Amino acid sequence: MLPDIPELTDTLNHPARRRDDIPIETVHFILSLCRALHGCGYAAHRLEGVLSLAAHQLGVEAQFFSTPTSIFVSFGKLERQRTHLIRVEPAEQDLGKLSALDRLTTQVLRGELTPKEGSDRIALIQAAPSRYGPVLSTLGFGLASGAATRFLGGGAREIVAGAILGIIIGFLALVARRFATISRVFEPAASFTAAFLAAGAAVMLTPFSVFTATMAGLIVLVPGFTLTIALTELSTRHLLSGTARLSGAFMTFLGITFGVALGNTLAIRIFGDYPRLANEAIPPWTNLVALVVAPVGFTILLKAEARDIPWLVLMGILAFYGGRLGTNVFGPELGAFVGAFVVGTASNIFARVLDRPSQVLIVPGILLLVPGSIGYRSLNALMEREVVSGIETAFSMLVIAVSLVAGLLMSNAVTPRRSLP
Repeated sequence: MLPDIPELTDTLNHPARRRDDIPIETVHFILSLCRALHGCGYAAHRLEGVLSLAAHQLGVEAQFFSTPTSIFVSFGKLERQRTHLIRVEPAEQDLGKLSALDRLTTQVLRGELTPKEGSDRIALIQAAPSRYGPVLSTLGFGLASGAATRFLGGGAREIVAGAILGIIIGFLALVARRFATISRVFEPAASFTAAFLAAGAAVMLTPFSVFTATMAGLIVLVPGFTLTIALTELSTRHLLSGTARLSGAFMTFLGITFGVALGNTLAIRIFGDYPRLANEAIPPWTNLVALVVAPVGFTILLKAEARDIPWLVLMGILAFYGGRLGTNVFGPELGAFVGAFVVGTASNIFARVLDRPSQVLIVPGILLLVPGSIGYRSLNALMEREVVSGIETAFSMLVIAVSLVAGLLMSNAVTPRRSLP
């Protein structure tokens, strides 16, 4: 028979309380919030900051440690802590649920809802179906890819080809979500499909720039944004999370490069070599059209609320022309700093004025600046044994990524950020 331990007996007799008099409802709310925010794609430094503020406002002593695949939460004083491990998976951005969680957290911290009510509502938010159905989700891939083609310098033929490839990739993404075995090889399989179809279509149908069309079709899969987040986490001393995310981005780059190489090679063997054409020139005003179309695609892909589309369009314009101004003044590598600074500053002002999370605007804004296509070009050059060109391009990618991180961090230092009550 177990000895009678007074502390254990007291805990069992009072199940509504935890050690150090922390209410179990508060513990459950914080743990639920951990998982929910991580599932919306929050980076480690933002996640730990929000959770620490929430715990402080609720009068709970707690420490948090986040990685892309796990979260550790310790409650209580150091010598009497209880630690919880939450196993998670790297998540996609879900700006709609993020906004809902932000409103809910604010209500709990202001005392408008109890932690128990907050936990119940978090469960409802997580269980809610995708904001956009399969048809719109697939269309979102096409819109984003078509707009990206223009940003990559493509002409009318490349835009059509890129949009079609984006829709095909969107359909494959829906299939991958239903089958775990396919999801593990989704990036190489999607890259193979896009490259094979682009090379085959350039031979059998109207010729176009196969490289531009393929890159545009795959632009949503290229982990340029993940690379930027990883470097941001490393810059904010979240070394384990940043290193893990950086490794994941590198493996995704490798998978995409391998799939494209295999698809191109097989298409050439079957259909013959395709013509290497330069991109067709189209009027500059088409950039403005792309800057309207891209945010609509991002709204669907990032599952943002439809009411945010005007703000996303405005942010896209600021990011694009801010980055272009910086490029004209400082060059392409350091010019990204200006674009990121504009995005970060505008997002922080948006968050403070409208009492909304700044992530709603930061994510789509940075997506227009990330160096994902440059990373792909680097690995593609290395695959073709152009070592010097590949290394130079990889260095440019890293400099651009560091410039983006520096711009975001500088905007946070200059512009007061919004904080929960």
